[in-house]
Amino acid sequence: MNIWQADFYRRPLQDETGKPLWELVVCNADRTFTASAFCSQREANSTWLTQQIEKMAPDPADRPTILQVFRPQSVSLLQAASQPLGITVQPTRRTPTLKQVLQSRVNDYRTMPNYTGQPYEPIALDRPPPVPLPENLWGDQWRFASLPAQDLLPAFQNRPIPIIDLPEPLFPVNLQLPSTLPIPGVVIDGGRSSMPLARWMQRSNPVSLNYIPGEPDGLILEAGLVERWVLTTFDDLDVIRAARIFRERQQAAKGLHFVLIQPDDSGMTYTGVWLLQLEQ
Repeated sequence: MNIWQADFYRRPLQDETGKPLWELVVCNADRTFTASAFCSQREANSTWLTQQIEKMAPDPADRPTILQVFRPQSVSLLQAASQPLGITVQPTRRTPTLKQVLQSRVNDYRTMPNYTGQPYEPIALDRPPPVPLPENLWGDQWRFASLPAQDLLPAFQNRPIPIIDLPEPLFPVNLQLPSTLPIPGVVIDGGRSSMPLARWMQRSNPVSLNYIPGEPDGLILEAGLVERWVLTTFDDLDVIRAARIFRERQQAAKGLHFVLIQPDDSGMTYTGVWLLQLEQ
């Protein structure tokens, strides 16, 4: 499967009329292939994008089967451009190689004669404030937990779990984590809301669960491209201490953590499990 990571957006450059220049940047995960092309604002449409993808890979066999896109403003245009080529667009925050390429190009822009000098953050996105989880999805109770890295996958693989999302790149061995390192997680006893909550979680495309100190403290679920949800809030000192340990373990585990939803705390059945990682 040939996968490209792609971005199409305005850059801190302008054409001869003073209008912003747009740039298409694509690469593969190991950065053995990168390509880019500029266009004026009036050319920034799906037809131009289709033509550029064809130029970047004249042989259809070299074209991607999937385009991974992290910028919400790029998704619809790239979907329209990819459809005639039979390419699937996958919205995802996890485009680390592309983000590295975009950050490295900032210095290139500064050397160009049409550089505007305006403030520019190549991978920054406008993120809305977090919104509360719908009340009908609240579970019975929740708690912090952890598993040794060597036990994480065996705890969930080959079990009849209706919803399971364990991406191979996030396997502890692929992150080169020590086998005894505690991998933190959050366990939710959903009760009657167990399956509706798990289905909602899967539709939301979860990315990471972050502990945010405040008044009160809380757990924020980062999902989709820019969505944020308040999973729970708390002001109990014991829970706050556990949350700090959760955060410390995340940092020690290269951001890796898990979320487990189950009907109750019997340990007999699980409803859904996700391996997640803090954004790098």
